Amino acid sequence: PSESTEPTAVQLLATLAVKGRAPMTGYDRNRFGQAWLDADRNGCDTRNDILQRDLVEVTFKPNTHDCVVQRGTLHDLYTGETVTFVRISEGYQPTQVDHLIPLSVAWATGAAEWPADKRLQLANDPSNLQVTTANQLKNDSTPSQWMPIASYTCEYSTRYVQVAHAYELEISSADRTKLAAALS
Repeated sequence: PSESTEPTAVQLLATLAVKGRAPMTGYDRNRFGQAWLDADRNGCDTRNDILQRDLVEVTFKPNTHDCVVQRGTLHDLYTGETVTFVRISEGYQPTQVDHLIPLSVAWATGAAEWPADKRLQLANDPSNLQVTTANQLKNDSTPSQWMPIASYTCEYSTRYVQVAHAYELEISSADRTKLAAALS
Protein backbone atom coordinates (compact mmCIF):
# COMPACT_ATOMS: atom_id res chain seq x y z
CA PRO A 1 0.00 0.00 0.00
CA SER A 2 1.15 3.52 -0.76
CA GLU A 3 1.98 5.88 2.07
CA SER A 4 -0.01 9.11 2.36
CA THR A 5 2.03 12.20 1.56
CA GLU A 6 -0.42 14.50 3.34
CA PRO A 7 1.07 15.84 6.57
CA THR A 8 -0.78 14.89 9.73
CA ALA A 9 -2.44 17.49 11.93
CA VAL A 10 0.32 16.93 14.51
CA GLN A 11 2.93 17.69 11.84
CA LEU A 12 1.02 20.78 10.69
CA LEU A 13 0.65 21.98 14.28
CA ALA A 14 4.44 21.91 14.65
CA THR A 15 4.76 24.34 11.71
CA LEU A 16 2.40 27.01 13.10
CA ALA A 17 4.00 30.17 14.44
CA VAL A 18 3.37 30.60 18.15
CA LYS A 19 2.63 34.16 19.25
CA GLY A 20 0.21 35.89 21.53
CA ARG A 21 -2.83 37.57 20.04
CA ALA A 22 -2.24 41.00 18.58
CA PRO A 23 -4.55 43.82 19.69
CA MET A 24 -7.99 43.92 18.09
CA THR A 25 -7.24 47.42 16.76
CA GLY A 26 -9.22 47.98 13.60
CA TYR A 27 -11.22 44.74 13.79
CA ASP A 28 -14.67 44.90 12.22
CA ARG A 29 -16.62 41.93 10.87
CA ASN A 30 -17.20 43.95 7.69
CA ARG A 31 -13.46 43.76 6.93
CA PHE A 32 -14.07 40.10 6.03
CA GLY A 33 -16.45 41.13 3.26
CA GLN A 34 -20.08 40.39 2.57
CA ALA A 35 -21.45 37.84 5.00
CA TRP A 36 -22.50 34.65 3.23
CA LEU A 37 -21.83 35.50 -0.35
CA ASP A 38 -21.95 32.86 -3.11
CA ALA A 39 -18.22 32.18 -2.91
CA ASP A 40 -18.27 29.03 -5.05
CA ARG A 41 -20.68 30.56 -7.59
CA ASN A 42 -23.11 27.65 -7.44
CA GLY A 43 -26.12 29.98 -7.09
CA CYS A 44 -26.47 29.46 -3.31
CA ASP A 45 -24.85 31.57 -0.59
CA THR A 46 -22.22 30.01 1.66
CA ARG A 47 -24.57 29.82 4.67
CA ASN A 48 -27.08 27.72 2.76
CA ASP A 49 -24.30 25.56 1.28
CA ILE A 50 -23.08 24.78 4.81
CA LEU A 51 -26.61 24.14 6.09
CA GLN A 52 -27.11 21.69 3.19
CA ARG A 53 -23.79 19.99 4.03
CA ASP A 54 -24.34 19.68 7.79
CA LEU A 55 -28.09 19.03 8.07
CA VAL A 56 -30.00 15.90 7.09
CA GLU A 57 -33.62 15.58 5.95
CA VAL A 58 -33.31 19.04 4.39
CA THR A 59 -36.28 20.81 2.82
CA PHE A 60 -35.96 23.99 0.82
CA LYS A 61 -37.93 27.19 0.58
CA PRO A 62 -40.07 26.92 -2.56
CA ASN A 63 -38.90 28.70 -5.71
CA THR A 64 -35.27 29.04 -4.55
CA HIS A 65 -33.79 26.38 -6.88
CA ASP A 66 -33.09 24.15 -3.85
CA CYS A 67 -30.87 26.84 -2.37
CA VAL A 68 -32.53 28.30 0.70
CA VAL A 69 -32.74 25.71 3.47
CA GLN A 70 -36.13 25.91 5.15
CA ARG A 71 -35.82 22.99 7.58
CA GLY A 72 -33.55 20.11 8.50
CA THR A 73 -32.15 17.98 11.29
CA LEU A 74 -28.78 18.74 12.84
CA HIS A 75 -26.73 16.06 14.55
CA ASP A 76 -24.56 18.67 16.29
CA LEU A 77 -20.93 17.59 16.26
CA TYR A 78 -20.01 20.20 18.88
CA THR A 79 -22.64 19.21 21.46
CA GLY A 80 -23.86 15.72 20.52
CA GLU A 81 -27.45 16.98 20.45
CA THR A 82 -29.93 16.33 17.67
CA VAL A 83 -32.05 19.40 16.94
CA THR A 84 -34.44 20.57 14.27
CA PHE A 85 -33.44 23.60 12.25
CA VAL A 86 -36.34 25.78 11.09
CA ARG A 87 -35.59 28.98 9.21
CA ILE A 88 -37.00 32.03 10.93
CA SER A 89 -37.14 35.44 9.30
CA GLU A 90 -36.43 37.50 12.42
CA GLY A 91 -35.00 37.01 15.87
CA TYR A 92 -32.53 34.60 17.41
CA GLN A 93 -31.76 31.44 15.45
CA PRO A 94 -30.42 28.78 17.85
CA THR A 95 -28.83 26.80 15.01
CA GLN A 96 -26.05 28.88 13.48
CA VAL A 97 -22.98 28.55 11.28
CA ASP A 98 -19.81 28.82 13.36
CA HIS A 99 -16.35 29.87 12.17
CA LEU A 100 -14.00 27.28 13.73
CA ILE A 101 -11.35 29.97 13.81
CA PRO A 102 -13.43 33.00 14.75
CA LEU A 103 -12.92 35.97 12.43
CA SER A 104 -11.86 38.17 15.35
CA VAL A 105 -9.21 35.60 16.28
CA ALA A 106 -8.05 35.42 12.66
CA TRP A 107 -7.77 39.23 12.65
CA ALA A 108 -5.58 39.19 15.75
CA THR A 109 -3.39 36.32 14.50
CA GLY A 110 -2.54 37.50 11.01
CA ALA A 111 -5.62 38.49 8.97
CA ALA A 112 -5.28 42.19 9.83
CA GLU A 113 -2.37 42.24 7.37
CA TRP A 114 -4.16 40.38 4.58
CA PRO A 115 -5.73 41.75 1.42
CA ALA A 116 -9.53 41.93 1.48
CA ASP A 117 -10.00 38.96 -0.88
CA LYS A 118 -8.06 36.62 1.42
CA ARG A 119 -10.20 37.67 4.42
CA LEU A 120 -13.33 37.09 2.32
CA GLN A 121 -12.05 33.64 1.36
CA LEU A 122 -11.49 32.65 5.03
CA ALA A 123 -14.93 33.94 6.08
CA ASN A 124 -16.58 31.71 3.45
CA ASP A 125 -14.24 28.70 3.52
CA PRO A 126 -16.30 25.53 4.18
CA SER A 127 -13.37 23.96 6.06
CA ASN A 128 -13.67 26.79 8.63
CA LEU A 129 -17.47 26.52 8.97
CA GLN A 130 -19.71 24.22 11.02
CA VAL A 131 -23.43 24.29 11.81
CA THR A 132 -24.00 24.10 15.56
CA THR A 133 -26.17 25.25 18.45
CA ALA A 134 -22.99 26.11 20.41
CA ASN A 135 -21.98 29.18 18.35
CA GLN A 136 -23.04 31.66 21.05
CA LEU A 137 -21.42 29.56 23.80
CA LYS A 138 -18.15 29.21 21.86
CA ASN A 139 -18.24 32.83 20.71
CA ASP A 140 -14.70 34.05 19.91
CA SER A 141 -12.96 31.31 21.89
CA THR A 142 -9.86 29.46 20.78
CA PRO A 143 -9.11 25.80 21.65
CA SER A 144 -7.47 26.67 24.99
CA GLN A 145 -10.73 28.37 26.01
CA TRP A 146 -13.37 26.07 24.49
CA MET A 147 -13.63 22.60 22.97
CA PRO A 148 -16.56 20.56 21.66
CA ILE A 149 -17.63 17.28 23.24
CA ALA A 150 -14.95 14.59 23.57
CA SER A 151 -16.14 12.56 20.56
CA TYR A 152 -15.48 15.50 18.22
CA THR A 153 -12.39 17.02 19.88
CA CYS A 154 -9.85 15.28 17.62
CA GLU A 155 -11.63 16.12 14.35
CA TYR A 156 -12.29 19.69 15.52
CA SER A 157 -8.61 20.11 16.44
CA THR A 158 -7.52 18.63 13.11
CA ARG A 159 -9.74 21.05 11.19
CA TYR A 160 -8.60 24.00 13.33
CA VAL A 161 -4.93 23.20 12.63
CA GLN A 162 -5.56 22.64 8.91
CA VAL A 163 -7.29 26.01 8.55
CA ALA A 164 -4.65 27.83 10.61
CA HIS A 165 -1.94 26.24 8.46
CA ALA A 166 -3.69 26.95 5.15
CA TYR A 167 -4.05 30.63 6.04
CA GLU A 168 -0.71 30.94 7.86
CA LEU A 169 -2.36 32.08 11.09
CA GLU A 170 -0.47 32.19 14.36
CA ILE A 171 -1.61 30.42 17.52
CA SER A 172 -0.94 30.99 21.20
CA SER A 173 1.23 28.72 23.29
CA ALA A 174 -1.87 27.70 25.30
CA ASP A 175 -3.69 26.77 22.08
CA ARG A 176 -0.74 24.74 20.82
CA THR A 177 -0.66 22.81 24.11
CA LYS A 178 -4.43 22.15 24.03
CA LEU A 179 -4.42 21.15 20.34
CA ALA A 180 -1.42 18.83 20.82
CA ALA A 181 -3.19 17.10 23.71
CA ALA A 182 -6.40 16.74 21.69
CA LEU A 183 -4.51 15.29 18.71
CA SER A 184 -2.52 12.77 20.76
